[in-house]
Amino acid sequence: MTLLPAPPVGGHALPLARDLALHGDRTALVTGDGEISYRALAVRVEDAARRLGPDRRLVLLPGANTVDALVVHLAALSAGHVVLLVPGDHPEAVAALTAAYDPDVVVHPEAGPEAAGGEWRIEERREGSGHALHPDLALLLSTSGSTGSPKLVRLSYENLQANAESIATYLGIRDTDRAATTLPMHYCYGLSVIHSHLLRGAGLVLTGLSVADACFWDLFRAAGGTALAGVPYTFDLLDRVGFAEMDLPCLRYVTQAGGRLAPERVAGYAALGQRRGWDLFVMYGQTEATARMAYLPPALTAEHPSAIGVPVPGGAFHLEPVDEAADGDVGELVYTGPNVMLGYAHTPDDLALGRTVEALHTGDLARRTENGLYEIVGRRSRFLKILGLRIDPQRIETLLERHGLDALCAGDDETVTIAAVRRPGWDQRRIRRRVVDECGLPARAVHVHLLPELPRLPTGKPDYAAVRALSAPVDGAQAATVPDDLCALYARVLDRQDVTPDSSFVSLGGDSLSYVEMSLQLEQRLGQLPTSWHTTSIRDLEERASAGRARQRRSVETSVLLRAVAIVCVVGSHIRLFEIRGGAHLLLAVAGFNFARFLLSSPERAERTRRSLRSIARIAVPTMAWTAFALLVSDDYDLSNLLLVHNALWPEDMGSGIHLWFVEALVYILLALTALLAVPAVHRLERRFRYGLPAGLAGLGLLTRYELVGLPARAQITDAVTVFWLFALGWAAAQSRTVPQRLLVTIAALATVPGFFPGEPRRELFVVAGFCLLVWFPTLPSAHRVNQAAGLLAGSSLAIYLTHWQIYPVFDGLSKHLALVVSLAFGIGYAAAVGRLVQRVSALRRPGAARGQSTTDERCSTRTTSRHTP
Repeated sequence: MTLLPAPPVGGHALPLARDLALHGDRTALVTGDGEISYRALAVRVEDAARRLGPDRRLVLLPGANTVDALVVHLAALSAGHVVLLVPGDHPEAVAALTAAYDPDVVVHPEAGPEAAGGEWRIEERREGSGHALHPDLALLLSTSGSTGSPKLVRLSYENLQANAESIATYLGIRDTDRAATTLPMHYCYGLSVIHSHLLRGAGLVLTGLSVADACFWDLFRAAGGTALAGVPYTFDLLDRVGFAEMDLPCLRYVTQAGGRLAPERVAGYAALGQRRGWDLFVMYGQTEATARMAYLPPALTAEHPSAIGVPVPGGAFHLEPVDEAADGDVGELVYTGPNVMLGYAHTPDDLALGRTVEALHTGDLARRTENGLYEIVGRRSRFLKILGLRIDPQRIETLLERHGLDALCAGDDETVTIAAVRRPGWDQRRIRRRVVDECGLPARAVHVHLLPELPRLPTGKPDYAAVRALSAPVDGAQAATVPDDLCALYARVLDRQDVTPDSSFVSLGGDSLSYVEMSLQLEQRLGQLPTSWHTTSIRDLEERASAGRARQRRSVETSVLLRAVAIVCVVGSHIRLFEIRGGAHLLLAVAGFNFARFLLSSPERAERTRRSLRSIARIAVPTMAWTAFALLVSDDYDLSNLLLVHNALWPEDMGSGIHLWFVEALVYILLALTALLAVPAVHRLERRFRYGLPAGLAGLGLLTRYELVGLPARAQITDAVTVFWLFALGWAAAQSRTVPQRLLVTIAALATVPGFFPGEPRRELFVVAGFCLLVWFPTLPSAHRVNQAAGLLAGSSLAIYLTHWQIYPVFDGLSKHLALVVSLAFGIGYAAAVGRLVQRVSALRRPGAARGQSTTDERCSTRTTSRHTP
């Protein structure tokens, strides 16, 4: 009899899960209790699918290598539900993700690994679903090393099916194979073993036993096991249990992934496989690619043991240039293929998103060898810069491997921390001296800790957070409260719920409008901030807290000071208290500078577009709100001003309607660039030529600045066209990494600003001077009071610009000084009011607010008073 499964509840389903019955009476699972056929497994899966209900829902499942967990997993995917797969052996992670994502169904294991009756308890928390679930969304997995973090990888049905088919193809999986589940089911590598073998009708030796357990090998031999999968730690265990001498007549291949295995060991295991009659497949992947991106064909393993190989079937690699790489042949490894994730999820709202990622920027530095193989040479995010020296922790690990030492290396901007397994003849001093001689670091910057074994995550991967913690100060009772304090600060200022110690200002979508307040708040807590604080994680900022508070010297971000000075000059010049014009044009250059720093910080095209549109809204909405109010109380504006189209329709109008030219120009420029960078080819161009693209766009902008393209006279076209070159030069300034690049931008400003304001040399000098400060001096000496004033003015600069046109005339007749002070104060108040309104609206729209879900502020357990800059 053919089993006819019910149609999927969402119209989508995972084919390999729905087609189990097609494999008939072949053995699907081998456990310590016996065998289960595909037909019997399909019946159990269909029964579990019915219990999950007729409506598409979010199902939280604690992963475990048991029949019950696998049945529920396959049932949910075959019926079109979305599975949130969490570590079954980590109750804190289960609790954290349950609170963060409020699943519709939670599956609970009964007492014991396999409850009496053979089924886990399915808790239905509501009828139907409380979430908007995208039709393509199938599976949510934690990123590697982020157990319990609310940041999840969103995978589609196509991702899962395509990756399983790709793996089954290059491994040559047969229906006679039987693979052991040596890795956790909730780990993407372990799950890919399950999916790829079920796809081909092969058998799974389903067990939670370790390869270090003798019972595992008894089961493996009895089942006729043909395949083993392992991370580097698995191979450490295999060495300990004498794997090389084991009699495993059915073993056909061994796969290795989940981290780098030393080339010497790769070559050794490849040679062992040749002697014993099995193949070694070295593989490379990430959760964000569902599992696998590359594999090394066994025939090439002995000759190229350090390579990750070639892309998996259906996938492709390319290298993007990076500043970190001294070798011109090295770039960031970027992968494309049908197994690339839909994107990340940080909150339940993100479950409604479709694809936000087209290509996967792996963060790994790689080169392509002459024979077409790819080789990983480093990791972007792991590079350290200590005392001006760029340090690659992986290089240190490789150095110690050559001396027979198992070690992990991590650190910060002040120290390198090494965890090493004790070996005869090697003490801390000798290891430190070896690293010092190799890297040129002072001995005080290298901390060595000898341990019985290296710290590992539950998946067997290195636990670098634990390594960093080895050098954490013991007497930092006050500093211990800093991460929670900073976590809550970030959540409050950026209005985010997904803040973790690994978050940074940029990763949370911060922009120039919230940058000012955040920098001032952090400096008040931590002391002087590093230039790159906006891309530094909260955890790393916390580690600098003690030293930061000890410093008395204060500085101010040049871009912040320029915004403050410029807006004061704009208002004061309009009041005619003094004549320092050019502030609005300088603000355009600063806007371009911040556009590069914040809105272009994400490598993902869709994320960039989302951030840009949000930033545009934060400019346009307060502008339109104030303009609507001004329409009611004055004759300054009309409907064209309200819709931000006045200067586009009537550029020659020099009346009050031109007051908002700066806002209109900025909005038009941001909209145009957002649309341009949303084009995949342009996005790739910008990623490859970070400095060259804005420099080229500035050159194009000069065509309109000098009226060289046959357009009407400058006074007859919208300001956005004529001032775009200033914005583009600010963008290029932010991307200048070398002295020649900075010089070129400076020369361009010195050559092109003069003559733009005929007969106003002081105005031109003001713009050029501000621009040179922006290019050459990222920070300036300052004092705490100056920082507070500059931050208040800079953070409210947009609101001050909007409102001062209607405010200063009321007081101008009494006193110009009073008019200036009141205009600035009113703008600051308007900014604060808009900020509070935005927060309240966000709170009302936040999913689960009425249900009392925990927020980031609650998780951080800290105070909640702060001003939010719009």
